[in-house]
Amino acid sequence: MNYWPLVGVAWVVVGFVLRANPVIVVVSAGLVSGLLAGKSMGELLALLGESFVSNRALLMFAMTLPTIGLLERAGLREHALRWIERWRGLTLTRLLAGYLAARQGLSMIGLIDIAGHAQTVRPLLAPMAESAASKPNGPTSREDTQKVYALAAATDNVGRFFGEDVFLAFGAVLLIQGFYAEHGIHLEPLQIALWAIPTAIAAFVIHAIRIVFFQRGLDRRSAAARAAQPTAGSDAVD
Repeated sequence: MNYWPLVGVAWVVVGFVLRANPVIVVVSAGLVSGLLAGKSMGELLALLGESFVSNRALLMFAMTLPTIGLLERAGLREHALRWIERWRGLTLTRLLAGYLAARQGLSMIGLIDIAGHAQTVRPLLAPMAESAASKPNGPTSREDTQKVYALAAATDNVGRFFGEDVFLAFGAVLLIQGFYAEHGIHLEPLQIALWAIPTAIAAFVIHAIRIVFFQRGLDRRSAAARAAQPTAGSDAVD
């Protein structure tokens, strides 16, 4: 066995440790491994071109990351915070429950990538949830803020995971169909999708209850913190 192509792995590790350009590191590592495997430069360039064409959808998705970074630099998070502050009746529970319903609904019709952690949760939903949580109780502590961020990310996960199985053409539905077929049970994709609907509804109800309890716990901690402040002030005066 020829172990020389594994030099490309070490090349990637060294490049990332030196904080070199990731694109240059990965492409050059592929060229190094290919050359050490006995391929010609023409074959490697043809392989790179074929990979680029076959994965162009993935490359388009990856372009959302720098786009979101530019929007954040232009003040996207600050605009989201100010926008939520104008909605006086919008609580953390209503915001996340509404997002959960929208995320599940879109996933059920196959639009699973229209939202997500990179393009929606971090730049929009997380700061909006932070603003909604701080409206009735004032600014939240750092620990509670991190919990709000985690709950926003969990809401996105639950909405997508339990909504996408309702879509007939999703890969997981076909995987479930194939698994049952191997064990002699024939199921149509429509049957699997229909049985996923009660699970999606149960997931929505359970996670919505979690959001309600989180909001109540947050309110109790904020009330206790406000009640402790006058006591601390009076002790200092005494």
